[in-house]
Amino acid sequence: MMSAASQYEFLILLLLAIFALELVARRLGLPPAAAFILGGIALALLPGVPDFAVDPDLVLLVFLPPLLMNGAYFTVWREFRENLVGILLLAIGAVAFTTLAVGIVAKALVPGLPWAICFALGAIVSPPDAVAAEAVLERLSLPPRLNALLQGESLLNDASGLVLFRFAVAAALTGTFSTGAAIGTFCILTVGGAAFGYALGRVGLFVIRRLEDSELTITATLLLSAISYVGGERLHVSGVLATVTTGLLLGWHQHADITAGTRIRAQAFWKVMVFLLQSLLFILIGLSLRGVVSRLEAVPHSGRALVLPVVGVVGAVVLSRFVWVLGSYLVLKARYRLRPRDERAPSVAAAMVLGWAGMRGVVTLAAALSLPVGLPGRDLILACAFVVILVTVLVQGTTLAPLIRLLRIIGPDEAPSQQRSEDEAWQRMMEAQYRAVAVRSRRPDGGERHPRLMEQFAHRVRAAADYLSDRDMHLPRKQEHFDVVLDAIHAGRAEILRMHRAGEIHDRVLRTLEQELDLQQMVAESHR
Repeated sequence: MMSAASQYEFLILLLLAIFALELVARRLGLPPAAAFILGGIALALLPGVPDFAVDPDLVLLVFLPPLLMNGAYFTVWREFRENLVGILLLAIGAVAFTTLAVGIVAKALVPGLPWAICFALGAIVSPPDAVAAEAVLERLSLPPRLNALLQGESLLNDASGLVLFRFAVAAALTGTFSTGAAIGTFCILTVGGAAFGYALGRVGLFVIRRLEDSELTITATLLLSAISYVGGERLHVSGVLATVTTGLLLGWHQHADITAGTRIRAQAFWKVMVFLLQSLLFILIGLSLRGVVSRLEAVPHSGRALVLPVVGVVGAVVLSRFVWVLGSYLVLKARYRLRPRDERAPSVAAAMVLGWAGMRGVVTLAAALSLPVGLPGRDLILACAFVVILVTVLVQGTTLAPLIRLLRIIGPDEAPSQQRSEDEAWQRMMEAQYRAVAVRSRRPDGGERHPRLMEQFAHRVRAAADYLSDRDMHLPRKQEHFDVVLDAIHAGRAEILRMHRAGEIHDRVLRTLEQELDLQQMVAESHR
């Protein structure tokens, strides 16, 4: 048993490992999730590293709520709503189908295993993990529809997987199962979770609108993630759906109800926190290897007996997702032929990417570790869960980007279309700003109160219109303009640093001017 000081030192070691592994992953072009899991395994095998046991309840309680909140907060609501049918097909349909397929395969390979245990195994390995998906997708460039499907699925499938897991474990422990009761309970859990999350989100927005301090507002968002999850679970509804609903509501209203300064600080805070939480989770998955291996070694001849069932379960997990996704693709393709729409029908390439993007992670591991010790087949479930995580993250996660490039998933007209939309929005924004300045600047006698502002915003309107009319001709001029702006910012920064080091200005003055220069630099760098 490690002392508190030893636990703190071990945490520092993990943070150092995260720092080093992230650098290695960037240098080698590996998905960070794969690098962290391999790093955790390497740490677990080093002599002197203490045994590490993952508390499944604590992991879900501490890590899952903020990660779900972050994913929901930055979800594009319009794309989420437009692709809701496809998201539900993946988050509920694919999870249920995989649970069924894995349960049947497990029963066929281990006939003595009760059906309830087989389906519990299926429910554990069926939901792709929100953390794993976010860690892989954030570095990939995907079409909006495909990105919306994968992100939306990652937000909702944990709820369906955990609910199915509860039903299967309850059936295994009690020996009874009622389909009607299970469906009714599922509806209560999902609808109740969404309702609680919506109500809590409304209360949270009411409070946030009245907070004037950035630190308190950011703390409130963090508290809302924890309260929504814990409150949902305490009310015996889905804490996952409660957290996602709260996050979607906050994300929709954050543009109007949160100040610009708070928004910038909140994004920086959440970005660092999510990076650390994701990294720690994958390292913990790797570290847990020693405990899983120790449990399996305690069972005589367990290695040979588990090889075939584990391979069969991994194959069922991968193939069942492909079968479901391709089947859904054929149904949607037929629907588009019968009812043509303006948007493009789904493609085979997109279906292949969806089928391959099924990384599992912490929810699968936590669910497996939470099984009662005396439950039949627990060792098999632990082995299957760990191997499924390794295969899906290390194989699928590392090959997803090459697969996207191979399939040329982004069509040749996608980027120009998005660029055109951005340029048009920029022009419209400049025109709206110019009209607002014109109203405030006009004197009763027809003169101008703010001629320099009128000149400045009129120039921006003309520049935006010229850029929209011929982007290729004006792009070099735009880049040169912002290069000059950046040179001016660097010169200003050097001067205030010189003044500060010479004792001519106070630290507070330095921070104020530096923040202004930082905001200017962020704008300039975004337009280069």
